Amino acid sequence: MFTRKIGIDLGTSNTILTAPKKGVIASEPSVVAISLEENKILAVGQTAKEMLGKTPDMIRAACPLKDGVIADFRVTEALIYYFIQKSGGAFKFFRPETLISIPAGITSTERRAVIDASLEAGAKTAYLVKKPILAAIGAGIPINSPAGNIIIDIGGGTAEIAVISLGGIVSAHSAKVGGNKFDDAIINYIRKKYMLAIGNQTAERIKIRLGSAILQSKEEEMEVRGRDLSTGLPKVIKIRSNEVTEALQDQLRDVIQAIKKVLQETPPELAADIIDRGMILTGGSAQLKNLDNLLAKAVGVPCYVAEEPSLCVVKGIKIVLENLDVYKRSLVS
Repeated sequence: MFTRKIGIDLGTSNTILTAPKKGVIASEPSVVAISLEENKILAVGQTAKEMLGKTPDMIRAACPLKDGVIADFRVTEALIYYFIQKSGGAFKFFRPETLISIPAGITSTERRAVIDASLEAGAKTAYLVKKPILAAIGAGIPINSPAGNIIIDIGGGTAEIAVISLGGIVSAHSAKVGGNKFDDAIINYIRKKYMLAIGNQTAERIKIRLGSAILQSKEEEMEVRGRDLSTGLPKVIKIRSNEVTEALQDQLRDVIQAIKKVLQETPPELAADIIDRGMILTGGSAQLKNLDNLLAKAVGVPCYVAEEPSLCVVKGIKIVLENLDVYKRSLVS
């Protein structure tokens, strides 16, 4: 019988759909808009994200995942259903085998919730693989070798740090810091310094354009529009790149502490390998300017940004799907 296989990188900020022998089929924000009066799903993905911060009282735009785990089961089910339908094509009547990425620190209850949401959304079977393993595979790291490799995957909700050897995770830590916390830090900084309220989408634009992990000698600046907290009226300010760096310091410190925690739990032989091979940085937030330089300086180990860091987990999912029978025995739960 024909079986369809799809992979879903279920992220706090974005969800990406892929399939064997294909690239990215769909990539959309992990946002669902709900009508509170009718308790009905109104929109999913990009359409729902455009409603964030702009909805009337009777509509709620929600992110079903918080800090990398399911915060709302029904909304997560709607998100997975949306992506399963998007994968349909000519074979819509076949229930697909689905592989979903999960954080390394997920609990058995949360794991069960992801499986249940997938099956309710129309999957025939749901396989789960930990994100650091998928990111390592997608970054081209030989995970089955006896040498130690450290992967740092920083997404929207979590920073996943793991030391991998012989196909498994030797030590790992999941810190609740990522792109969303970076955005929140920028919002709070501007609120305190300039008495200006801005939204998440504005904060994200500031982070992408001006964000840097290290202070810059040549600064850039941009105009920021928001609401003046003292008058309640619209207001425009200018913010500089070093101010954004200052705003991100606490979150960057949390990432560094998480890396140090994992390295302190790593066996000496593998630690020696890591010094030789360096740390590999993946995930959407790995694109923050100079983050690799900051981590290398703070930890004392070379750090490299993987090619297409935001797609490493998706590339890993695609490779596992194409060799599912091989990986099913060792990696998949």
